[in-house]
Amino acid sequence: MAANTTAATLALSGRVAIVTGASRGIGRAIAIHLRSLGAKLVINYASSSSQADLLASELNSKAADRSDTSPVAIAVKADVSTPDDVKLLFDRAEQEFNTPAHILVNCAGVLDPKYPTLANTTVEEWETTFNVNTKGAFLTCREAANRLARGGGGRIVLISTSIVGASLPGYGAYAASKAAVETMTKIAAKELKGSGITVNCVAPGPVATELFFAGKSEEMVQRLVEACPLGRLAEPNDVAQIIGFLVSDSGEWVNGQVIRVNGGFIV
Repeated sequence: MAANTTAATLALSGRVAIVTGASRGIGRAIAIHLRSLGAKLVINYASSSSQADLLASELNSKAADRSDTSPVAIAVKADVSTPDDVKLLFDRAEQEFNTPAHILVNCAGVLDPKYPTLANTTVEEWETTFNVNTKGAFLTCREAANRLARGGGGRIVLISTSIVGASLPGYGAYAASKAAVETMTKIAAKELKGSGITVNCVAPGPVATELFFAGKSEEMVQRLVEACPLGRLAEPNDVAQIIGFLVSDSGEWVNGQVIRVNGGFIV
């Protein structure tokens, strides 16, 4: 992976990171953390343009005291389930920052807030879940596998869920879509042998985000808090810190792994 770090250099200085689903929630926290480590950011969003634009503006404002006045973050609209949009996402990274991306974190995802049983899940709901969660992971991982190799290697991190291990009722489509991502991660890591690219999967437990709270009663949330040995929900930055390690030089020896980040909620 290009750009060796020194004690005086931020861990991701000189590197470009694409974070999908980065306008809010876990993706937003990941983007902010990677920028704090020196990365330049492509903030992907599907519909929340105002939030993505605001985040890019904030990150650029904080960097305004540099002698280099070029942007450190851009917001790019792209549907990760559409091949042409995914290609555009990587093209924009190269055009803006004059280098192939070094890092992909695929955080875009959907979860049905009705939590239907499989018997009550419609074909349309199933297909929507798999289009974003599974097909989106495939398309972004495939594009990254080809683009990152041109830059001499890099890091791919796909986001799953600890619910794959918990098998909770009401999450049939969601857990199934993410289980496929976990399997794809392990295979991609082996297929990319010799490329300098690592592929890992981070599987958070309950995280205090808009996506998590949607459709849940206070009693349901409290039961999940009580089930965690640490007695709280995760905050988005708890996940972002792990991502920061995995995409840095320090994370090179972690490859083809599914990392459960849940405070002991699911083991």
